[in-house]
Amino acid sequence: MDRELPLGRQVSGSASYDPSLLFPLARSEGRARLGLGEGAPPFHGVDVWHGYELSWLEPDGRPRVALGRIEVPADSPWMVESKSLKLYLNAINGSTFASAGAVRDTIARDLTEATGGAVAVSLAHLDDPAFHGVAAPGECIDDAPFAGPVDAPARDLLRVESDERVEETLHSHLLRSLCPVTAQPDWATVIVSYRGSRLDRGALLAYLVAFREHQDFHEQCVERIFLDLAAVLSPETLAVQALYTRRGGLDISPWRSSGPGKAPQYRLHRQ
Repeated sequence: MDRELPLGRQVSGSASYDPSLLFPLARSEGRARLGLGEGAPPFHGVDVWHGYELSWLEPDGRPRVALGRIEVPADSPWMVESKSLKLYLNAINGSTFASAGAVRDTIARDLTEATGGAVAVSLAHLDDPAFHGVAAPGECIDDAPFAGPVDAPARDLLRVESDERVEETLHSHLLRSLCPVTAQPDWATVIVSYRGSRLDRGALLAYLVAFREHQDFHEQCVERIFLDLAAVLSPETLAVQALYTRRGGLDISPWRSSGPGKAPQYRLHRQ
């Protein structure tokens, strides 16, 4: 693709609907760095975006607002760059649509074309309880024994505590990674659910904290965490989700799982 990435530079937005604002990024590039070749990835998943500044005009000029949920399948060949998605949604703010359904279907069609995957879009009222914040599930590991920060995430930081078979959900609010273009920080809560040998919680905490200076896109950070945990634990089941805080009215919660299914339908208080 010979277009210039809009992230990290000043870009003039559009006052009306413009699908050309969307900027796809090939998933294959990030996955190659994780040792994954062509073909289907060794996990199931979806990238869930929430849009909090979604608006459009009715034919009589009355503005409408909604909360948007966008689900991009992880097996799509492309993902959409976050600033381009923001510019695209902002352009819709000044555009006229016949109905909320027309807005939903337009966004789904454009993102399906941009990513090469069957993108699902839903719109909700601003008071919809599904968008009310909840506490993270499972046990928090943020007070686990901590040996101090290391420079970069590495698989050998993770270890099994015992061969005892457990089924548990753990979370940490301490994930911070850096944008690979601007080096600005992105914050997230990570949720790990697995069935297998007991994971050393202090080791998991050290591994997650090691992302603080790691530059990568949100989706690729989650895939790295999933692959590293899968390699160390050889679990019966595994799911990893990172719920990132919002920027410019958008948040993203990539979810990767060893089995098919739907990503959890919640958002956290700080999102």
